Amino acid sequence: MDITYLPISNWSEEDRPREKLMLKGKEALSNAELLAILIGSGSRNESAVDLSRRILASVGTLNSLAKLSIAQLMKFKGIGEAKAITIVAALELCRRRKEEVVSILEKVTSSKMVFQMMQPIIGELSHEEFWVLFLNNSNKIISKVQLSKGGITGTIVDTRMVFKLAFENRATGLILCHNHPSGSLIPSEADKQITKKLKLAGDVLDVKVLDHLIITETKYYSFVDEGIL
Repeated sequence: MDITYLPISNWSEEDRPREKLMLKGKEALSNAELLAILIGSGSRNESAVDLSRRILASVGTLNSLAKLSIAQLMKFKGIGEAKAITIVAALELCRRRKEEVVSILEKVTSSKMVFQMMQPIIGELSHEEFWVLFLNNSNKIISKVQLSKGGITGTIVDTRMVFKLAFENRATGLILCHNHPSGSLIPSEADKQITKKLKLAGDVLDVKVLDHLIITETKYYSFVDEGIL
């Protein structure tokens, strides 16, 4: 049986994504319907909702969608540069909102809190970054700094720079964080060595290394929780 394509403009008002949002609220819309509002229009043979469903079916999750570049989005038939830019911009706003919310948690009380703070920043990157969180006597974060940025398998950490920044921030403690783009939570020998090196230097300089977290998209590894720091 032939399926006749029906443009969204011909749908009943309560089923059109924009009108549905106005009538029933944003929670009533599916991911495809919300994405369709961003896209705005489909093509001659496909509605914006159908196009959105096709994209989401291909990528699997919103997290995977957020990792796509403008060029990768444009590979989907029906997605031009303007639509791709709109999708990327909207998902970047979502990431920044998430980062903004967790950054309100100033006082560090657990490794989970550090993960919640740093995951939006480094958890979904395709390259490795090494960050340091500088804390005061009350375990409140003074600042968080990207120390280095590398490739898929590692970064270089300058011990002198870590403690130079610690003194500049008048920090009494610090937490090390880096991501593993591979998704592995197993610390490498290099991870263990730099942690040991920084801890020994911190003991001498009276700046405590409080923890080292390896962060992936959904999980984390804490050197303290695992009893190796």
